[in-house]
Amino acid sequence: MNMKSKNFRKSAELFGAICGGLLISLPAIPQVVAQESTPKVNPCPRIFYEEPHNNRVVVPQGCPPNALTQRLAAQGLLPVPATPSQDQTRLGVGGEAPVSSPRASVSQPPLPSQQQAPSTTIALADGAVNIKLVNDTAANVTYQVIGDTAPRSLQGKSDVTLRGLKAPVTVTFQREDGGQLTVTPQPSSEAGNLAVTFNEATDPAQGRSAMRIEQNGSVFLN
Repeated sequence: MNMKSKNFRKSAELFGAICGGLLISLPAIPQVVAQESTPKVNPCPRIFYEEPHNNRVVVPQGCPPNALTQRLAAQGLLPVPATPSQDQTRLGVGGEAPVSSPRASVSQPPLPSQQQAPSTTIALADGAVNIKLVNDTAANVTYQVIGDTAPRSLQGKSDVTLRGLKAPVTVTFQREDGGQLTVTPQPSSEAGNLAVTFNEATDPAQGRSAMRIEQNGSVFLN
């Protein structure tokens, strides 16, 4: 009888130890599952390649270029896109696997100073410039300081001043109604200040959509 009691006690102690171990390990399981199920953020979302963003927003460095990014790079207003990161290559546009294509050599487009004469020249203040955008049209204008601001809207017959922009700097602009813009840059008598006036363009050939200010103060329009 005593032997049976001892065996029963040992069995109870063993069962208790096993259950206790299971209870201790259980809280760690949901945490591991939660960590593994957290999705990675896609650095190149599909919205960058859909209208209106396709022609208004410059994609982040390393993403496949959309229409606006390709146009500005061809004009020499943006550097040649860098090699995509591993996450960008794996996720691709909209999180899809990228389609393989033959490797093509990429050449550096000529800088604006190698393509045309500057529209004007401004004296920078410690390498920086304040840009006053004046919208003299009746339409809203979308503008963006590349690498500095997201696309913003400037209402018709209004103005805004962008302060402390370090050169070189590129500003893009587009009428929200799809019309063309003439752009007139006018340096101030005070160093580091530039006024840029938007007007309606009757001739599509006169339309401009980007301005580049180089480190030497040269201002180019494209």
